Amino acid sequence: MTRIIESFDEISARYRAAYVDLWGCLHNGYRPYAQAVAALARYRARGGKVILLTNSPRPRPSVIRQLDKIGVPRDLYDDIAASGDASQFALASGAVGYNVYHLGPERDLGFFRDLPEDVLQGHEIRRVPLEQAEGIVCTGLFDDDTETPEDYRATLLYAKNKGMKLLCTNPDQFVDKGDHRIYCAGAIARAYEEMGGVSLYFGKPHPPIYDLARQRLDAIADVEDSEIICIGDGINTDIRGAMAEDLDSLFITGGLAAEETHTAPDEDAQPDPARLKEFLDKAQLSPQFAMGHLR
Repeated sequence: MTRIIESFDEISARYRAAYVDLWGCLHNGYRPYAQAVAALARYRARGGKVILLTNSPRPRPSVIRQLDKIGVPRDLYDDIAASGDASQFALASGAVGYNVYHLGPERDLGFFRDLPEDVLQGHEIRRVPLEQAEGIVCTGLFDDDTETPEDYRATLLYAKNKGMKLLCTNPDQFVDKGDHRIYCAGAIARAYEEMGGVSLYFGKPHPPIYDLARQRLDAIADVEDSEIICIGDGINTDIRGAMAEDLDSLFITGGLAAEETHTAPDEDAQPDPARLKEFLDKAQLSPQFAMGHLR
């Protein structure tokens, strides 16, 4: 049974490392949550290791720049494992070909610019028009403030008829940017699958990103799986992924599931226990712990 806790301090001594989600957990796309920053700072001060585990389509260097821009202190984390990183390895392996159509905003071009030479291993990735592409790399919608997956139906039908595979660099269906919910690459990938196309995923809840997180944690500390906790607000990404990896998890209910769990936006708010149980029963998932907001 999931235990509702008041603060991360109640359980943090059990874990030597934490895999921490970003959107809805540490920040809202515009600013970091003050209590979440304080909680992780206390954890780090006691020797805890923090790996930011994010479904961002951007690789680690781009994620760091984004976090710097919104004011997340660099000393709050030890390293980052991003869906963009794991997806780069897949792209370099030729998973969707080497001539690819980029479906996503210009702000995600770092996915291609920051391809390390050791990842490329001599391969050249070319961004080409859809008509010349072997496959699609989807990092999101061109304009996620106004568009929905339905706006891409013609593009996806064309790609499906050509037998293209779609590499999804962010399996999230949507995130909350401030108080506005926006679609992510995962929503495009799901729409492609529903029309018969093939989508490939490398972020949470899929194994490649956890393999990458483990590599980056191993580089700084010798930690057993039983000493790792996953923290996040995505029931089908953070929590499902943690359970699939047999890792403990802390479900932040005030993010994507705020409405379903009756969690108010106030950083001291907690979920309604009955609504939380109903939500988790429906998802058929049972994280070890839950709380309204990371603090």
